[in-house]
Amino acid sequence: MSSVRIERRGRVAHVELDRASVHNAFDDVLIAELTAALQELDGDDAVRALVLTGAGSTFSAGADLNWMQRMAGATAADNRSDALGLAALMRTLNFLGKPTIARVNGSAYGGGVGLIACCDHAIATPAAKFSLSEVKLGLVPAVISPYVVAAIGLRHARRLFVSGEVFDADCALRIDLVHELVAAEELDAAVERALHFLAKGGPLAQREAKQLALRQAGMTLEAQHARDLENAELIARLRVSPEGQEGLGSFLDKRPPRWVG
Repeated sequence: MSSVRIERRGRVAHVELDRASVHNAFDDVLIAELTAALQELDGDDAVRALVLTGAGSTFSAGADLNWMQRMAGATAADNRSDALGLAALMRTLNFLGKPTIARVNGSAYGGGVGLIACCDHAIATPAAKFSLSEVKLGLVPAVISPYVVAAIGLRHARRLFVSGEVFDADCALRIDLVHELVAAEELDAAVERALHFLAKGGPLAQREAKQLALRQAGMTLEAQHARDLENAELIARLRVSPEGQEGLGSFLDKRPPRWVG
């Protein structure tokens, strides 16, 4: 069974993370399937825009528990390869040649926040919660960091990266992680309104406009690929470090890590 569901509505592709039973958490299968889906849609001239959302009541809870358990015992090389897979997903979404909308139907943690930051337009419900909680596991939000920093700025990123705190939708709006907050029953109407305006633009011009904005911010595909290699090395090193092992082990054992208290 696929972890990603694609529905084409006219010239818009609606892409849904379809793992509601685990709150659309990431594992290697979802990452590979979502990356492949995005690449296929990017090459399809019949698709003018893409909407990304989660099944059920959650956008994405971040890393899957079973996946984390497997990676906790993996080698540094395996962890590096794993991190590069996630980096490729984020890079693909961020540089996609079509306008993208994050339909944030519920809470987003870790990599879920990364997906939102990689989209051009993010619309969320007021009940959504967000967190970059990796430090609580002795880790860092390495591969998503370029996109999150670009979205919310260095000052907010520094605070949220080091605290790992949960923040609400009002905060997400204030720091520019999301662009709009609408009631849950109005979410689809808000997405359709955004798509209405996107349909008025020329597809080539929109592709170039998006890349123009990214270049002006110093974000190019080539430079990002180099950063991804560096960030994958970082997360691999931290996962196999004593602190990373303790953080992951304590999370899996449902106990506080030794550095707390």
